[in-house]
Amino acid sequence: MSTLANQLVRAEKEEIARAIKTLLGRPLVSLHDDPAAFDLIRKRRQPLIQWFDYFCGWRLVVEPRQGYARLVKVRSEASPTRPARRRRTTRAPFDRRRYTLLCLCAAELLTSPVTTIGMLAQRVVQAAAVEAEVPAFDPVRADERAAFVDALKLLEHYGAVTAMDGATDSYLVDEDAKVLYRVDTTRVIRLLAAPVPPSRVAAATAMGEEGAGAHVLGAHGGVGPALLGALAVETRYGADEPTETQRNLWARHSLIRRLLDEPVVYRDELTPAQSAYAASLTGRQIIRRAAEEAGFVLEERAEGFLLIDTDATATDTKFPDDGSHAKVAALLLLDLLVSAGPVTAARLDAEAGELLRRFPQWAKAYQSDGGGPRLAADALEVLTQFGLAHRGGDRVAALPAAARYRVDRSTDLVEEDA
Repeated sequence: MSTLANQLVRAEKEEIARAIKTLLGRPLVSLHDDPAAFDLIRKRRQPLIQWFDYFCGWRLVVEPRQGYARLVKVRSEASPTRPARRRRTTRAPFDRRRYTLLCLCAAELLTSPVTTIGMLAQRVVQAAAVEAEVPAFDPVRADERAAFVDALKLLEHYGAVTAMDGATDSYLVDEDAKVLYRVDTTRVIRLLAAPVPPSRVAAATAMGEEGAGAHVLGAHGGVGPALLGALAVETRYGADEPTETQRNLWARHSLIRRLLDEPVVYRDELTPAQSAYAASLTGRQIIRRAAEEAGFVLEERAEGFLLIDTDATATDTKFPDDGSHAKVAALLLLDLLVSAGPVTAARLDAEAGELLRRFPQWAKAYQSDGGGPRLAADALEVLTQFGLAHRGGDRVAALPAAARYRVDRSTDLVEEDA
């Protein structure tokens, strides 16, 4: 093969890896928001579709004319570690009310390609009124309008609605604000990442104790959990009696999904089927191939697996990172956990308080009564989310991956003269 051909092959592999990591970090990529990323995905869409289907069992939808690419990531269980976040300054996670209004808004937006914020609010009022389990929506209340605005701004962020005239934030202070929206109904539908369409689940549940309805209701012990569980059913893996091929397919997809989605995967957290697959010759080869083709560095140890993204494209958050006081404190407290072994929560609180006393101009939001325990709690949440620490009862212990951040105390640090 000529040098030019080698360069073209290498360039193609690098582009595919970059596109994979982009989609993992942002499952919805729009032409409007990131033309270069979308053009790359559109250009390499066929190998990308094949990669995600083979290694993860995830569907990639690329719509060149409508200008977006949607990676339909499916998880067998919900994860509270990646909530939807408000697009306003607080960036606080969505609460139950905001998720409810997000779903109601999305459903009502499907009825028309153009609407106003007032018309949409009234339709949500009507929709909430006919749903027995949904609290009434009252746009007169400021807190209700704030939740409604947060739901709409997230839909704007995803490109499902576009403000043609006016600004969504104006509704916060004025119930009569005038905002005109254009609705991309196709994109609204694409936001739902569920293997089973909700309409099918609703139809099956309505059958009551007959046919499929009995299985849906009985398997999960309640209508709410039944609906959620039924939405996530993936028939490709078989039902009550899967074949050997289907079991292996599930083991491959579920394991690689976890590797791509979670900061670290420990062997003792795997199911027997996943453990057997990871230990097999074929499984190890496929995991290494998936990591290589996606541009990750695979770190495999006795305790588990870690995929390292050296350019931080595929992740929505990083560690170590000085982007927040909690992350800085987490790194400092992690050294204590690694060196001193399991410690009590009270000691962690005291150590965080000592940090605040040593640096009185740092972390101003915590420089008040009770600041130490609050900083320790936020730092521990960071460590838990990154698979670096675990709290059991009143004790906090470092997990194996935390050893990556151990301070080498045998190294002398010499300060050179300026």
